[in-house]
Amino acid sequence: MYDLLVVGAGPYGLSIASHAAAAGLKLRVFGRPMASWRDHMPAGMYLKSEPWASHLSDPDRRWRLDAYCAGRGTTARHGEPIPVEVFAEYGLWFARNAVPGVDERTVTGIAPRTGGFEAVTEDGEVFAARTVALAVGVMPFVEIPPPLRGLPRDLVTHSSHHDDLSRFGGRDVTVIGGGQAALETAALLAEQGTRVRVLARADRLCWNDVPPPWRRPRWQSARAPHSGLGCGWRNWFYAERPGLYRRLPEPTRARIASTALGPAGAWWVRDRVETAVPVRLGQEVTTARAVPGGVRLEVRGAGPLETEHVIAATGFRASRDRLGMLADELRGTLAVVGDGSPAVGRDFESSCPGLFLAGLVTASGFGPAMRFVHGATFTAGTLVQGVRRRLRAGVPGGAIAVPGGRSRQDAPDTLPA
Repeated sequence: MYDLLVVGAGPYGLSIASHAAAAGLKLRVFGRPMASWRDHMPAGMYLKSEPWASHLSDPDRRWRLDAYCAGRGTTARHGEPIPVEVFAEYGLWFARNAVPGVDERTVTGIAPRTGGFEAVTEDGEVFAARTVALAVGVMPFVEIPPPLRGLPRDLVTHSSHHDDLSRFGGRDVTVIGGGQAALETAALLAEQGTRVRVLARADRLCWNDVPPPWRRPRWQSARAPHSGLGCGWRNWFYAERPGLYRRLPEPTRARIASTALGPAGAWWVRDRVETAVPVRLGQEVTTARAVPGGVRLEVRGAGPLETEHVIAATGFRASRDRLGMLADELRGTLAVVGDGSPAVGRDFESSCPGLFLAGLVTASGFGPAMRFVHGATFTAGTLVQGVRRRLRAGVPGGAIAVPGGRSRQDAPDTLPA
């Protein structure tokens, strides 16, 4: 029986695995490393976060993004966005060096069992563990507006469904949304010859400012310090003190979760949009139906619009009900907060003892940093401490497993399928 199963091999899962391995836990990691970055983002996109805020986390801080870039004769400088393909390659490098092997199979089911949990892989093999860390990223939480749901994938897709936009060359595409995914997708489409427009509900687009120099006069740094989420004391608090953020009253956390760091375009994509992409503001799709040659959209405030394809760059909504890999009896018992996401304790443990959560699904508890790679550092160290506490306490009905402890009960690593 394993001490910990890590389900997911993106920035959060790999960081958790690195810390768990360093702590001496008997560990198994499942997932295709950096799958979201490799399979769901087209070439030509860039990280919105600063390079220094995009490190995966290992306890010795050896396998950082800047170290990867330096070893390949490139740079990771403040104010210079990193291509997503470089970041994905960095994640693979981190996995090879900081994580003791990754099983690339997909976990399709997780259920409770005496002493912990059992996980079933796509080919039917079953693994037992005392604790589980779910770091499943954003893909289970894809959000498509209700009017567009039910239309076939050849007419409507989510922005995260594409690693290659070339099939839209010369076609007519409408992008829904006003954030970075919408604006950068539209820019890439326009640059390859697609007839593209953006529809946004907001009355205006928001654009992030060019970041100020890393080295500034002290008075400027004191007024608006750098942080992993941007300049300013409020962003600094979200980025650097998620443990304190969790102590805020739940209504305050809910308000921040719904308003902080809302949709905005990066400074380096602004000119590419404003000079090439028609943007229709204050418009919302109310109904959509298939018509010969594409989709007919009824748009509040503008009337009908026909287009060949719709890309919904409408983000993600993390909720308990979308954790489909959890068995019904497990998922249904998880306590939730107001937005429907699972409640988590101070060390990312859910209301089910031994089940830990990481990433976007914890943003309501620990703040906006959990929506970005930057949050992986706090999460990894804190979550692994929580796993060790849970192992010392023991899972109800099961054996106690503490690396280096005075006693340990071993069990087979796998159970019969």
